[in-house]
Amino acid sequence: MQTYDWIVVGGGITGATLAYELSKAGFGVLLVEEYEIPQNATRYSYGGLAYWSGTTPLTRQLCEDAIARYHILSQELDADIEFRELDLLLTISAAIDPEAIAALYSNCAVVPRLLDVQAASELEPLINQQAISGALTVKHGHIHPQKTAQAYIQAFLRSGGELQVSKVLQILENGVQTTNATYHSANVVICAGGLSRQLLKSAGISLKIYFTHAEIIETAPVDIRLRTLVMPANVQRYQLEAQSTQVEQLWDEPGNEPVPAILDAGAIQFQDGSLRLGQISRVLTNPHAEVNSQASERWLRESVGEVLPALRNLPGTWHHCLVAFSNNQFPLIGTVPGFESIHVFSGFSNPLVIVPPLAERFAKFATGKEDEIIKEIKSQSQFPIRINGAQ
Repeated sequence: MQTYDWIVVGGGITGATLAYELSKAGFGVLLVEEYEIPQNATRYSYGGLAYWSGTTPLTRQLCEDAIARYHILSQELDADIEFRELDLLLTISAAIDPEAIAALYSNCAVVPRLLDVQAASELEPLINQQAISGALTVKHGHIHPQKTAQAYIQAFLRSGGELQVSKVLQILENGVQTTNATYHSANVVICAGGLSRQLLKSAGISLKIYFTHAEIIETAPVDIRLRTLVMPANVQRYQLEAQSTQVEQLWDEPGNEPVPAILDAGAIQFQDGSLRLGQISRVLTNPHAEVNSQASERWLRESVGEVLPALRNLPGTWHHCLVAFSNNQFPLIGTVPGFESIHVFSGFSNPLVIVPPLAERFAKFATGKEDEIIKEIKSQSQFPIRINGAQ
């Protein structure tokens, strides 16, 4: 019976990247993913890389690492991840003072430029001038997130890693139990996104890791051309995440909705011409809660249509996934106290940017090399509030 050095649970961008880096560092690694084609947050991501947005020495360093990493990643992984730079347009609602919103971005490594309505519409001709009082713009990285995750997995397999498509039923102290078999390892690392909380709970561990139900509309390739990645400058999702974690007890029951749902009206067009529209974020403490897809689709179309009228009625399909987050915008990285073989690498607020450099650092840290950034993030991680019922 084979025993691995590491079992990585979850095949989204987080798990795929970490499995590759651990294998590259010389470990024997098994990656376990429930689906052949994952339907996770990576699959429905916009693919944006906000490497301009670092506001502290730590985040600025990670953003710089990410830029360097992405410029060579297609070559390293031997796959086209569709890496490019494009203009980000951060729209400011007509009822809001543009200068006040611009001030919120003044600490970024690259400060976005404030545009008036006319300049914003010249940059993005599809924008509804009546819906905005101005916009911010900055050069923004972009990838195809699903192709990037798959590229990592294929490179991982070429490096000698193994993949099992199977559902993890329980985390064990020496491996995982799945629907197919029990796999043994010296270490297990949870990279399961919005399902991480539930999986850890199966091992008697309650961590301060949470999830939203995210909803978007995806279209087939269309002839309409969106020149920029459009997002609201005042992104409500971060406020929603902070408010929803104020009462921890609500998360111990599956039927709660700690705060009302919000919608961020954005849009991105991929290189094949397909679009992803909007994002509703719902805080429902049941990861398997059902959502009214018809009502959600109407809300998405109305909101996106106010800003980008040409996209309102495009044929498209509503999709839903879980998005993990922490209660302080620091990811949860490290070993779970009391369970020295169980680790967490999840809860990223800006995963596509910071996961590649952090996964590389984590893998080197696992070989015994010191890393100040990993140590700092571990010190900020909100680790267990309860283990096996004990405070």
